[in-house]
Amino acid sequence: MENNNKVKIVGSYLSPYVRKVLVCMELKGIEYEIDPIVPFYGSAEFGLLSPLRRIPVLIDGDVVLSDSTVIAEYLNEKYPTPNLLPADIASRGRARWLEEYADSRLGEVLIWHLYHQLVIRKFVWGQEPDHVVLNRALEQEIPDALDYLESQVPKAGFLFDTISIADIAIASFFRNAIFSRYKIDEQRWPKVYRYVADLLAMDCFVKLQKFEAICLKTPILEHRNMLKEAGAPVSEETLGGDKPQPGIVAV
Repeated sequence: MENNNKVKIVGSYLSPYVRKVLVCMELKGIEYEIDPIVPFYGSAEFGLLSPLRRIPVLIDGDVVLSDSTVIAEYLNEKYPTPNLLPADIASRGRARWLEEYADSRLGEVLIWHLYHQLVIRKFVWGQEPDHVVLNRALEQEIPDALDYLESQVPKAGFLFDTISIADIAIASFFRNAIFSRYKIDEQRWPKVYRYVADLLAMDCFVKLQKFEAICLKTPILEHRNMLKEAGAPVSEETLGGDKPQPGIVAV
């Protein structure tokens, strides 16, 4: 491990789970460095730090965590301002549920059934999408998720009085939907359309967009150098390897 005072995040700017943690850190003003690996390319050492081979991984001194929700809660307790969970217990429980809904259901349909099919399969494995999986997502699963979210999000503003981890998580997954050229139907889901658009227009999300754009248009093995040239806080050492490994879950 590198010995410095900055928190280190291991994981790609394109991961919604990494994005969730980075947005939390931006809001809290936490200095960090990033090892921007795609987990399919994680080394054996990466596997030791993240036994499920998932991203993000947080390294903070002797503390090593490898789940985005656990990392976000750790950061929220260590750096309590601004608090990204509501003050009252009922709202706090609802925030945790909606974050979990984003991580699990939106992760399944927007990442594995949409983004993975259209982006990862092509650029990592050189494969065509599974059109059965993709069509089911577009025709049934994503509309069902949007119907639920339309019943949950407000007409304006955040889910609670101020931005919460639930807002950040939901918006993070729809950023990947944009990478997949999916657009929310404003007429059918007007509240979700505005809610997601307003969140993604916040500085804490916008600041990451130039780094996301580099990753989208650059071969994976060139990400580190191109990101460093663009001013990303890239770490000196990496847990990345040279060849992708099948069967790694990138969440």
